[in-house]
Amino acid sequence: MANAERLMNRIVDLKFASKSLQCQARRCEKEEKSEKVKLKKAMEIGNMDGARICAENAIRKRSEQMSYLRLASRLDAVVARLDTQGKMQSVGKSMASIVKVLDSSLATGNLQKISETMDKFERQFVDMEVQAGFMESSMAGSTSLSTPRVRSPI
Repeated sequence: MANAERLMNRIVDLKFASKSLQCQARRCEKEEKSEKVKLKKAMEIGNMDGARICAENAIRKRSEQMSYLRLASRLDAVVARLDTQGKMQSVGKSMASIVKVLDSSLATGNLQKISETMDKFERQFVDMEVQAGFMESSMAGSTSLSTPRVRSPI
């Protein structure tokens, strides 16, 4: 039980870190837009050195934003894997208890109890397959969709 609780705490911590990184990325995006406005003003008044500095700052903020988003995406993938692991552990424990009941049912020869236990086992197995399929698809989606396309910084 302590392992499951620690795993859940780690998952929450990682989710929080991912959200924090996404917040940092949004902040960088705002700063990039601000630098672009400054760049435009500097170009309008003919200050090319100031414009160059603003352009460099905008590019740097865009790179920083992409780095934050990539790291957040990686953390989301780790969270999904840990979540899958936690669910698989609980399903494994449930299946182990079903197997024990099935063994005792086989020993007594009670066919009705054997049938009920097998039905429960099959439901657990189907649930596990559905969860595994969902987690695989969500992990594939989170790693490919979380990182946006890189656009021109200016």
